[in-house]
Amino acid sequence: MSAAIRLAWRGQGHVEPNPMVGCLIVRDGVVIGEGYHAKFGGPHAEVAALQSLDSVDDARGATAYVTLEPCCHFGKTPPCADALVDAGVGRVVIAMQDPFEQVAGGGITRLRAAGIGVTVGVLGDEAAAMNAPFIKRVREGRPWVIAKWAMTIDGRIATESGESQWITGASSRAAVHQLRGRVDAIVVGMGTVIADDPMLDARPPGARVANRIVFCRRRLPGIDSKLVRTAAGVPLWLVAGPEVDAEKLRQLASLGAKVIPVATGDGVGMVDQAIGELAKNGATNVMLEGGGELLSSFFAANQVDECHVYIGAKAFGGAAAPGPIGGVGVASLDQAWRFELRELDRFDGDVRLIYRRSAD
Repeated sequence: MSAAIRLAWRGQGHVEPNPMVGCLIVRDGVVIGEGYHAKFGGPHAEVAALQSLDSVDDARGATAYVTLEPCCHFGKTPPCADALVDAGVGRVVIAMQDPFEQVAGGGITRLRAAGIGVTVGVLGDEAAAMNAPFIKRVREGRPWVIAKWAMTIDGRIATESGESQWITGASSRAAVHQLRGRVDAIVVGMGTVIADDPMLDARPPGARVANRIVFCRRRLPGIDSKLVRTAAGVPLWLVAGPEVDAEKLRQLASLGAKVIPVATGDGVGMVDQAIGELAKNGATNVMLEGGGELLSSFFAANQVDECHVYIGAKAFGGAAAPGPIGGVGVASLDQAWRFELRELDRFDGDVRLIYRRSAD
């Protein structure tokens, strides 16, 4: 199952909003077939594994190890549970049940009804961690939110005068572009748009072209901004509060921007009202690239699931030099947002720490 999970990870960025799934077919302890869900709309892992066999008869009586319950409904592809039944496998070992309501145990029932032995729960926690974004979207109707920032060893994201480019080196920035190339949306606030005039694209392009989302409390991007100039070809969404200029908003919509109106200009309220719309529009993974105020709104709304923290080998000092999360913060230690370290990587002289929200 561990090998099947490693195989499933290859689909990251290519299969969303579907989950990542891997499958091995084993006979007498020897792997005779393997496959993973490689592309949205393409063959699922079980079918890919069956297709990899030397002969269609090789699956008969063999054991299939699958990281997620085989589907039992007709979607983009036929049911995988039926494919395993038709192939004559003797046993199926499943890491976890699929939370999607059109499956949710139905695939397991289908296999058992055909006389196939089924074991569920092998490395289930590891499989669930891999597909945590998919699970959150299915169960809560909200996307997985990744906050990214770069800071110095003394926790500053800019000098007192506002300089921030570059805190980290070229290798770290390349890793950020890889992340941009696998998420469904990149979110910034108007402060970032005004300060940097960003494109919010991945260079080189990745598996996905992210929707570019700007939270607009009072101000809107200029017509000459890179985001607006490219809105006809690359999706631009404006989460617009009630205080923005309505006429200018209509003008930006005519130039290709999609408007998500919200009834409040309060940062936390804007997050609460807008984030569900992102999932409805197919977003599984959302990346925050905004400044401290945007991050503070998402943290205060309890909508940050994962943090990618890049630490450059520099120190700025200065009492007024900003840190990554603005706003008022928490009043006491027991109110702190808690995370668990999942990964540590080095990029030349920089360090990347990946945290996930603690279950406690």
